Amino acid sequence: MTSFLQLVLSRWSTSAVARTSAVVAPEAEPYHAGTGRSGVLLIHGFTGSPRSMRAWAEHLEADGFRVAVPRLPGHGTSWSELAMTEWQDWYGSVDRELAALLDSCDQVFVCGLSMGASLALLLAERYGDDIAGLVLVNAVVTTTDKRARALPVLRLFLRSLAGISNDIAKPGVDEGAYDRSPLRAAYSMTKLWREIRQHLDRVTQPLLVFRSVQDHTVDPSSCATILAAVSSTDVHEQLLHRSYHVATMDYEADEIFASSTAFFRRLLKD
Repeated sequence: MTSFLQLVLSRWSTSAVARTSAVVAPEAEPYHAGTGRSGVLLIHGFTGSPRSMRAWAEHLEADGFRVAVPRLPGHGTSWSELAMTEWQDWYGSVDRELAALLDSCDQVFVCGLSMGASLALLLAERYGDDIAGLVLVNAVVTTTDKRARALPVLRLFLRSLAGISNDIAKPGVDEGAYDRSPLRAAYSMTKLWREIRQHLDRVTQPLLVFRSVQDHTVDPSSCATILAAVSSTDVHEQLLHRSYHVATMDYEADEIFASSTAFFRRLLKD
């Protein structure tokens, strides 16, 4: 199975310097909705945007939850803008969103896709019981691809490589992610993984984990690492057999949405 960085490195090519643009792409705007006393923070993945989480958020909103889908810094505009950000910038934005939800809700849950699931885990490590539960979709915290070790050097010579977007089995679906991956940001993401792995034992919240059997972006080592290291006792892993990496926009999206609603309702305080 192709790993996250193997796919990037296998598409090696030099690139023209992209123009930086602060214009937010269509459907990449952040989304905030709902007035419920239970809140859900939904976090998109690397080079993606709120577009990949919008349908999920709308489903939860219809089920009575207050939802927040932030646009991570450097995302939804241009890959060259992403190249100017680091993992601390992405984490800072979701940290602020979580704090706002905690101020306005009785309970808050966090959902994440890919790197968004990585950020969800870091929030869980740092916020503890303030987070009532986590839903992770094809989370990434490591890779078995040894070529990832080349990133510290590659980023000094290449600004970007061909993108890794649209790993979706369902025809005609576009997640709207970048067509190039900036290596400076990709390297920073590996630092984020390392930060998360150091304290996975601090994750104690109930976990609902979705993993696509056919994922051409993240290899199974991440899920195995997470499940082996967390301290959570309420853990359920659900395999997705018809969806690829961006499962929130794929054949089993409705299954993810319905299962997450049931998971949250089970954990709601009386």
